[in-house]
Amino acid sequence: MQVITLQKGKEKSIRNQHPWIFSGALASKGSYQNAEIVEVQSFDKQTLAYGFWDNNSQIVCKLFHFKKIDSEFDKLYWTTKFENAWSLRMQNIDLNSTNVFRVLHAEGDFLPGIICDLYDQTAVIQKMMEGFEFLQDFLIDFLITKGVKYFYSKTNKIAGKNAQLVEGWVGEPNSAPIIVKENGILFKIDVENGQKTGFFVDQRDNRATLELYSKDKKVLNTFSFSGGFSMYACRAGAKEVTSVDISKIANDDCESNHILNNFTTPHKAITQDCFTYLREVQEKFDVIVLDPPAFAKSAAKVMNAARGYKDLNLLAFRLLNKSGYLFTFSCSQHIDKVLFQKIVFGAAADSGKQVRIIKWLSQPLDHPVNIYHPEGDYLKGLLLYVE
Repeated sequence: MQVITLQKGKEKSIRNQHPWIFSGALASKGSYQNAEIVEVQSFDKQTLAYGFWDNNSQIVCKLFHFKKIDSEFDKLYWTTKFENAWSLRMQNIDLNSTNVFRVLHAEGDFLPGIICDLYDQTAVIQKMMEGFEFLQDFLIDFLITKGVKYFYSKTNKIAGKNAQLVEGWVGEPNSAPIIVKENGILFKIDVENGQKTGFFVDQRDNRATLELYSKDKKVLNTFSFSGGFSMYACRAGAKEVTSVDISKIANDDCESNHILNNFTTPHKAITQDCFTYLREVQEKFDVIVLDPPAFAKSAAKVMNAARGYKDLNLLAFRLLNKSGYLFTFSCSQHIDKVLFQKIVFGAAADSGKQVRIIKWLSQPLDHPVNIYHPEGDYLKGLLLYVE
């Protein structure tokens, strides 16, 4: 196993078990393959951790094991990690009502660089760097023991400047429509063409919260994708539900999910840029959902992203009826909870309305946050009551 050495004074975060090493922290390095396991040593040659090397990122090493280990990182080692992750989900997921959830959450399960979402009997494995085929093989073998039959593999586009989005079925493809249930609501999933792994599984709890506030209300769901929030509002017995997304394909899926569940709540899907829609629409709503994509994908984009979030929330405040509710989110890792609340505060102040925080919203229990890696707490949300 090859060794990388840290500069003097750069080992503190590693001793605190933060799983990332940036290139500027290295005193020496060699030539390594992507996802090659390297030993990390302090300047005085103490073994601190082991991690996956990444040639395509400023985060050159992502750590999965801390302190010296005498055994091998063999199949049993990885399977134990998978089993621990699976066991945690089984304590929190009721498979009778929900068979779509995250099995493996990268740093949150002490396995940085790899994500796996389960859609009934189909698993989608998303690798954040190239070279993880060996780990994918072990994961597939493990999931087969849990009854999973089909596997779709992706390598995320952010894997590096030269990395391509590699995707495809591993083994037998699942040619049947993938229909899953989340808290008893049915959704059709397109793992090949859908965003992320096919569905935004991290909003499950927040969708259930929305259901509590939607009965007899006019609900607007922006950036609606396949209608996750919209379907919960329909089941709640909303007066009417409007879903807005720039993608016609997403809106078709949204309409299909409405039909799939035999909902009678009036629902319409509008294909339009959400900012444009919010500026031009004349009607008002009782409940509005703002769930945009990440506006800040790097620290350099934070200021522009902050302006975008403020504009979006200000538009929503102005469209809310008296005693309305706003569900507003940011999934930008570089926008933390404190900054997000300040941004929404600015929009509220400009709107001139009385606004109260009812609840902070976040990711569900199958998206655990490693306490040593606060960056994993990426989904921020506020439930606001607007008088």
